[in-house]
Amino acid sequence: MSLRIEAVEGIPEIRPGDDLAELLVRALSNKGIADGDVVAVTQKVVSKAEGRLVPGEDRIDAIARETARVVARRGELVIAETAHGFVCANAGVDASNVEPGTLALLPEDPDGSAERLRAAISGRLGARVGVVITDTFGRAWRNGLVNVAIGCAGLPAVIDLRGGRDHHGRILETTEVALADEVAAASGLVMAKAARVPVALVRGVDRGGAPDGPAADLVRAPEEDLFRTSPLQALHARRTIRSFAPGEVPREALEEAIAAACTAPAPHHTRPWHFTVLGTPSVRAALLDAMALAWGADLRGDGVPEDVIGRRIAKSDAVLGAASTLIVPWLSLEGSHAYPDEERTQAEREMFMLAGGAAVQTLLLGLSAQGLAACWISSTLFCQQEVRTALGVDPSWSALGAVACGRMSPDASVRPRPPIELDDIATFR
Repeated sequence: MSLRIEAVEGIPEIRPGDDLAELLVRALSNKGIADGDVVAVTQKVVSKAEGRLVPGEDRIDAIARETARVVARRGELVIAETAHGFVCANAGVDASNVEPGTLALLPEDPDGSAERLRAAISGRLGARVGVVITDTFGRAWRNGLVNVAIGCAGLPAVIDLRGGRDHHGRILETTEVALADEVAAASGLVMAKAARVPVALVRGVDRGGAPDGPAADLVRAPEEDLFRTSPLQALHARRTIRSFAPGEVPREALEEAIAAACTAPAPHHTRPWHFTVLGTPSVRAALLDAMALAWGADLRGDGVPEDVIGRRIAKSDAVLGAASTLIVPWLSLEGSHAYPDEERTQAEREMFMLAGGAAVQTLLLGLSAQGLAACWISSTLFCQQEVRTALGVDPSWSALGAVACGRMSPDASVRPRPPIELDDIATFR
């Protein structure tokens, strides 16, 4: 095997509206293009030709517009997911290799751009070529930048080797080769930032018999992403979600969330919590019936009309009943100290209650961090005895509401959190 990488020179400065395909055909026409060759093109010239340029003073707004989700933030640096699914610095908004005072945005449809260039080059030069549109990304856990593929046409972006065997005969279980990224990285060796060479020709790429595929195939699915959100951003990202997709919540996910909840601060080196996990439908139904009876009795005592009572209970049951799992967190005050005066005794009780609230919040964060939908419902606070009886819990425990959780529904309504005005709620001295 051998691989040959050639810089393609003669590409002029690209302006919005230029026919990039025609310019590429001219530059490649004397290269003896053959079937299987791959043309690597930098994102910057594609973005310029497609008019994806904005004024430099709009940097913050441009990053915000191009950001679909903030993954991490430190100072002015934002690691963001774009609408394409790419995770990169500042949502791909970049000032390098464009006119001063100008910013370049990523192409709106890099795979579509790659396909248009592939069709034009192949049609004009009479060879079946591939096209990879490259951009320079940083990488988690490693220093330095490298070219990666953000658009791909005419070759497989990913070669799936799972089910094959290595040279020892062992079955490959997880191996998927990011071929388009390998081509992009190789092309970077002849397309230095200051070299004014935005195109490279890569020859000898082994496609492994795999079908062609877009660069979108390189984007990891959210449910497979173990590092989807930075720890700080995960706190901001948690939302109360009251709609759930069908399917059970894996027990290991519940165990991880409960273990996280037990890291909440607690007084006197205690763990004054317990968590009752209700995954069995009949057990959940019995609890909801007991709670509905207690709630209905309270509302009748308040003079609430029967039709209103029915609607309120139905609304609550719709949420709690739709969840595949209910978690009832409990708090015990048995480890609290009694003091001669009421003030300190009350402070001791409040200290334990704060610990219980911290455990509930951390439980919700633990569920959210694993991509699960969850919401906290206060209902059990108002019918303690009925809940204890239904679940066979000792009177020394107090229920701290209930957490309904389940799989995330694709159409779950997750509204953006409004900006927090810190001046209204925090004083720095």
